[in-house]
Amino acid sequence: MENNKLYYSIGEVAEMLGEPQSVLRFWETEFPSLQPVKNKRGVRSYTEHDINLLRRIRHLTRDCGYTLDGVREQLRVRAIDDPKQEVVNRLTEVRKFLVDLKEQL
Repeated sequence: MENNKLYYSIGEVAEMLGEPQSVLRFWETEFPSLQPVKNKRGVRSYTEHDINLLRRIRHLTRDCGYTLDGVREQLRVRAIDDPKQEVVNRLTEVRKFLVDLKEQL
């Protein structure tokens, strides 16, 4: 990434991808594996993992012409083909849970 930051705002990510923020929020509702960390006010913070997933979604929809169902299938097939991806997905879920728990304390 540009500055080796850990987290990027939705505005920064939208600019990187050339997509409106509303599209990023919509994709978040359509793809459960896309879960940027949100603070108490609901401000999204995207990790490099989130941005890479968004890039894949964008490529499959915009460049390859897949429907959202087709993108889901491609992501599912890729996750099966890449056993490490399942571990990454699970660790991402655990991290999100821990961050949410920390904010509640």
